[in-house]
Amino acid sequence: MIVYGKNVWTTLLQFPDQIETIYVQQGMKDKTRIAQIEQSNIPYQWMNRKQLDRIAQNSHHQGIVCEVKEIPTVELESLIHPNGLLVALDGIQDPQNVGAILRTCDCVGVDGMILTKHKSAGLTPSAIKASTGAAYTVPTCIVNNLTNTLKTLKKQGYWIIGTDMEKARDYREGIYDVPICLVIGSEGKGMSPLVKKQCDYVVKLPMEGSITSLNASVACGILLYQIHSQRHPL
Repeated sequence: MIVYGKNVWTTLLQFPDQIETIYVQQGMKDKTRIAQIEQSNIPYQWMNRKQLDRIAQNSHHQGIVCEVKEIPTVELESLIHPNGLLVALDGIQDPQNVGAILRTCDCVGVDGMILTKHKSAGLTPSAIKASTGAAYTVPTCIVNNLTNTLKTLKKQGYWIIGTDMEKARDYREGIYDVPICLVIGSEGKGMSPLVKKQCDYVVKLPMEGSITSLNASVACGILLYQIHSQRHPL
């Protein structure tokens, strides 16, 4: 797998065993980063901009590209904790959203993320870059059937909280001092009917203007910080 970007590189320094080869843009002036690369004992090559563009398959690599091992995923059981907090993505297809949500999960201390194997974006290079490296710090579980996974979590005492505008309570009225799995629905369609049936309740964000919805990653960020605020009051 190919990943890229300065923030991803900074996170990867914590997981050097994941890196197989480093590709660096010729003429890089960041002496600190060059020193990190030279001292890493990891094979590296200098390349021109066009060569890096070709390896990364885009021009947003910021001068550093890494060939890495596949990000290891975890089993659901390892994510279950007392008063735990999980995020499940139901059909999110934009890797930028996946990455942004991972970044927020890291910031608020989420125990892990649940992705579905089909009809959703995975841990792609674009998602990893958008996560600024959080794809390596937030444990991720990939499941075949999200509905069955939510049923398993409910048996372990988790409350399933969905996001929807219909028959929903204001997000500030949510019960957040229990083990939670927050489900974020897909762009446009929201949660699937079968997933929605597993929710103990759903929450909504107030929309005061003419726009009727928020980007999935933005909505997830607001909800996660609301949960964090209630669990860790000043």
